[in-house]
Amino acid sequence: MTIISDVSLPPARSAGLSRRFYITAWRWHFYAGLYVAPFLIMLAVTGLIMLWTATLYGRDGENTYLVTPQATTAPVSAQAEAAYGEVAGEIVQYIAPRTPTQASLFRVNQGDGSFMVAVDPYTAKVLGHWDRRAGLYDLAETIHGTLLIGDLGDRLIEIAAGFGIMLVVTGLYLWWPRDERGFSSVLVPQLSAKGRQLWKSLHLSIGFYAALLLVVFLLSGLTWAGVWGEKYTQAWSTFPAGKYDNVPLSDATHASMNYDGIKEVPWALEQTPMPASGSDAGVIGTPEGQPVTLDAIVTLARALGFDQRFQLAFPGDETGVWSISRDTMSNDSANPLDDRIVHIDQYTGRILADVGFADYGVAGKAMAAGVAFHEGAIGLWNLVLVTVLCLAIIFLSVSGFVMWFKRRPKGAARLVAPTVSEPGPLWKTGAVVMLAVSLLFPLSGAVLVAVLLLDLLVFRHIAPLKRALS
Repeated sequence: MTIISDVSLPPARSAGLSRRFYITAWRWHFYAGLYVAPFLIMLAVTGLIMLWTATLYGRDGENTYLVTPQATTAPVSAQAEAAYGEVAGEIVQYIAPRTPTQASLFRVNQGDGSFMVAVDPYTAKVLGHWDRRAGLYDLAETIHGTLLIGDLGDRLIEIAAGFGIMLVVTGLYLWWPRDERGFSSVLVPQLSAKGRQLWKSLHLSIGFYAALLLVVFLLSGLTWAGVWGEKYTQAWSTFPAGKYDNVPLSDATHASMNYDGIKEVPWALEQTPMPASGSDAGVIGTPEGQPVTLDAIVTLARALGFDQRFQLAFPGDETGVWSISRDTMSNDSANPLDDRIVHIDQYTGRILADVGFADYGVAGKAMAAGVAFHEGAIGLWNLVLVTVLCLAIIFLSVSGFVMWFKRRPKGAARLVAPTVSEPGPLWKTGAVVMLAVSLLFPLSGAVLVAVLLLDLLVFRHIAPLKRALS
């Protein structure tokens, strides 16, 4: 795979149709790389920041304050009372510690602000508080998803991801061994080479190994995008609320549990309606006839198998529910097979819904595992692999630019792009490829068609533009 390519043309005996198609693929690859490379660098850098910030400090800051384990823990209600004493407001979430040395976390909303309060689970002593989603991880995540410009940034990144798939496919085609060259030229870089040839060899080998993983990362990222994900794939892959077994439904969806645009709810559930409190539906949860308190809900969570870290969202209004959740995406565990969310009626304590990994459809399961893998949350091997991939992506992007710069004639005021004289007999193949891209990745396909039309109808007919873009 290449980013801004510097490849050799096929041998003379491959001239004709194959040569024309080769140069056409190279041209597509070249221009896609000009747009995609800056985005890939941004995604890789912010991805590394999130990866290691979550590892060292915790996604929610849970590693900031460490505690000394003791024989018993204080009631969660006492911990919540201490958190309220630190930041007066509405407590909306409790996050149980993942390890014995971590603090309990409470999210407290105060007006338009939201704060996290760390409490010693053994003594119920407040350890500190901070603005929620205002740390380095959160800044990197916002840049990673929206470039800090909202929906426009999301769309630009989605276009780049779609073109990134094209970049991988055309790159593999361009670098496929030809003319007596075996796969050894791909699998092992020629470290004895000098200058541009060394850059080419390193770019080829590293790109080959990174290609498949990059596609997995691009696809798993695309499924969160506003068009391809939300409108194109997520809608038909959402967990059906009909499986709740005849419980009342809220007008709100699980996406309402997200905060300030940050994705916190499993992909397969985001568009699924929430169940509603206020009926006799569901199965027995907390002891019948007893008050449905915070401590009772936490006791139920432990009885249901939510050991170590889990998250508990408090009812938001008169029809809201208690929601106990654990998912790898939020760093609650290292095994996506353990992903689970349970909704409980705030008045009766009855369980209204219990949805786990096994209940997702094929796409939902793939996303649960894919996002966990994408975030490096499955274990040390995953952390190392994602780190290496991010570094490889940065190298591929930079080396692509270096190769183009070395190939470019000194003083040339143009891009020195691969040129194809006129559409040849293989234009239908190119049309099919464009149609496939448009159908699979609508935004990227629309941009591709627009650029090609501009090239055919405008750029090639205006001499200064044609010269600059050639």
